[in-house]
This record gives sequence, C-alpha cells and structure tokens, in this order.
Amino acid sequence: MAKRHPTFLLFLFIALANFSLARITSAAQPPSQIGPTLRIGTFVVDATPPIGSPLAYQTCDRVAMPLTARGIVLLTGDKPIVLCAVDWIGIANDGYQQWRQAIANAVGTSVQRVSVHALHQHDAPVCDLSAETLLAYQGLSGILCDVPFVRKTIQQVATAARAAAEHPQQVTHLGLGQAKVEKVASNRRILGPDGKVRGVRYTSCRTPDLVAAAEGIIDPWVKSISFWNDQTPLVVLTYYATHPQSYYLTGVANPDFPGMARFLREMTLNGVRHVHFNGAGGNIGAGKYNDGSPENRQRLAVRLAEGMSKAWQATEKQPITATDVGWKVVPVKLPVSKYLDEKKLLATLTDSKIDKKERKSAARDLAWLQRCQAGDTIDITCLKLGSARILHLPAETVVEYQLAAQKMLPDHFVAVAAYGDYAPGYICLKEHYQQGGYEDSPRASKVAPEVEDVLMPAIAAALR
Repeated sequence: MAKRHPTFLLFLFIALANFSLARITSAAQPPSQIGPTLRIGTFVVDATPPIGSPLAYQTCDRVAMPLTARGIVLLTGDKPIVLCAVDWIGIANDGYQQWRQAIANAVGTSVQRVSVHALHQHDAPVCDLSAETLLAYQGLSGILCDVPFVRKTIQQVATAARAAAEHPQQVTHLGLGQAKVEKVASNRRILGPDGKVRGVRYTSCRTPDLVAAAEGIIDPWVKSISFWNDQTPLVVLTYYATHPQSYYLTGVANPDFPGMARFLREMTLNGVRHVHFNGAGGNIGAGKYNDGSPENRQRLAVRLAEGMSKAWQATEKQPITATDVGWKVVPVKLPVSKYLDEKKLLATLTDSKIDKKERKSAARDLAWLQRCQAGDTIDITCLKLGSARILHLPAETVVEYQLAAQKMLPDHFVAVAAYGDYAPGYICLKEHYQQGGYEDSPRASKVAPEVEDVLMPAIAAALR
C-alpha cells in the first residue's frame, strides 16, 4: 500500500472533521422566482506549466501541486458574463487581451464582459505576450513565457468556458457571508516617525522589529459569494487581499497557501466548486506571521481555510433572478511613470551584452509604455448581484483602494478582485510615492502618482 504524505493526511483529517454543510440562513422569501431565471456554468482547467518552462523567476523543475484556471459563466438573457481566476503570477498586455478575447468568442459575449485575474503565486508562470514578442525580435524567445503552453492553456480555458455556458444550472438564491482571517495578512510598509517607510515587511520576514510592528492597514475580511439552486450549493467565490506566497524561488510550481486553502474547502464541501480571487493586496503580505519556513505554508493555508469556513457558515441567502444582475464598465487611461524612458528601454533591450533578466524587464516596461503612448485603456468593471457588488481592478493595487470602495457603498456587500491586467505593476496612493519603500519605487510601479486621481473616480463610477 502506498505511503501517504503527512500533509495529505492532515488535510484529509481537517476536511473530514469539518465536513458538514454550513448553518446557512435563508431570507424569508420563498425560492420561487418572479423574474427571469439566472443560470450559471462553472469550469476548471489545468494551468500547470510543463517541466523546463519559465516560471516568474526561475525554470520549472517539478510540480508540487497542480495549478488551475477556474471560473464561472453567468447567463442572464443578455450577453454572458465570465469571471476567471488563474494560478499564475500575472497576465499582462496582449496576453491579457488574448485571454479575454478567446473566452469572449467561445461563449458569445463581448471582451468587456470577461474579467480574468491572476492569484499572483510566485512559483508560477507569467503571461505577457507583448513583451515576449519584443524579446523574440532580439532572439530571446521563450525566456519570459512558454508561448505554446500559454496559447494551449488559453484555448483550453475558452473551450471549458463554452462547455460551461452550454450546460448551465439554474440559480435561485445568492449567498453572502464574510469572516475575519486571523494571523495571515499584515501591511508591508512600516512607517517611521517622519512618515517615511523605515522598513518593508515582505511576505516573509525575520527582522524582529518589523515582525513586532502592528498589522497596519489591512482588510481582515474574507468575502464569500455563493450561488444556489434552492438548497443545493453550485459554486462559491471567495475574495481576500494579501500576497499569496509563503516562500518561493524554489523552481517547484505550486498554487501556494490560497490554492491549498481552496482545496481544503472543496474537500469539506464534498466537491462544491470553489473559485478564489486575490483582492487588492499590493501592499499586504503574511510577513508578520511568516518567517518563510516550509511549515508555515500549511499554517497559513489552514488559517485562510478557517476564515473561508466561517464566512460560509455566516452566509445569508437571498432569492435572485437575472434582473438582479448588472455589469458596469469604466475604461481608464492610467498615467505612465515618468521613469519609463523609451530610448533607454530600447537600448537595454537590444544590447546583447546586458544580462537577460534586465532585458526581460526592459521588454515588459516597454510594452506597457507603448500601450500608454497609443492611448490604450484598462477596464474597471463591476458585477452587480442583488445587494452585492464585485469590483474588478488591474495589477497590484494597494489595499486602500479596496477599503475606499467598501466605504463608497457602506450598505452593500462589496468584494474586490485585483491582479487583472498585470502590466501597470504596483498601483499606489499618491501619498505613497512620497514615502519611499518598494511598492512605489520605479522598479515596481509603472504608473505616475496621479493614478489615484484617475482610479478613485473610476471605482466610484463602476460601483454606482
């Protein structure tokens, strides 16, 4: 008999010990519907990179746990709406557009009604087909993306989304719940008495005074949104804002602790599909509670899963029909960072004497700069589900945007998914660009401080 790994046995024990449908409370209204029927399809596709293909920082030597792309297709009588979450570090530029276009074509909808988000795990692939094209012209094809693998995955996701749209299930109720996650998230930017960043507490940290500092500004709540056919749960979506890595740079592809937590919840609910999204956690990580040891990956996974479980147990159901669903799109032009210089980037990209990592970085910066110069826009979108709103943001947006969105609609259930189009890098508040640190540095942020003046009004418009 094959020997079971101790971690597997622990997961199985936790799942079986907690196995029960939650104490879900229903609104007083009967399940019969007055408006047109809402239907939903779900999909899951393997998005695991092949051995030897590039991860975000290294080459994939082996796989610890499969990576997936998973999502939902909502059918309302209008054009379908698709939400998709991918276990990659980021999807940018033309890569992002091709993901959305392929899915839109497959289900018969418009690109603007498709929202794709990465979970931002670091031992995972990056997808930037614009930068990859620039690199290919320099004889560097394949150092950023495994293009055949990327295109194959996009097509498989599109095919799965089409199948989901063709075989939907009826939705009678929407479930909304939230709970606090304990000892996972902490703010990475530790300010000194002068208001400047005195230290950055990354996703793992062993510096005693930074570990001892307060959690800082975070959103401690995990949001849970579930779709039901009467008493039968069909799928659950969760949203939580933090960098998702416990440790990385291993060459071993894995979905890290959010993927493990998602797996635990699916086991606990006897296979009810679970789609998890990373919130606006650009300046949030597990550094206060994570020293980077392998054991902490399991601890963080269990803590996040416990928060998901409590949010599920706190779920309140309300009847929903297709007329309760809405979709808002607000295109924005984000101001480009003044540090991006086209001539310098081209010089770096084309100089064969320069390290390939620098040339790869230059290609990614140049691809974004050229988009901005062409007047390209990024879609800020919002899904209305009865009294709930799901806001979709690009890149590594800091948590203050998420908290601001919730304050804009204090009487509504507002969840946020960030890490949409990955191209802009970190999107900070205007004040952050005066404080120093990593997130607002020229290396990390490809937008100007005035980005707040563009993004905040766009968020308000999308929500309302």
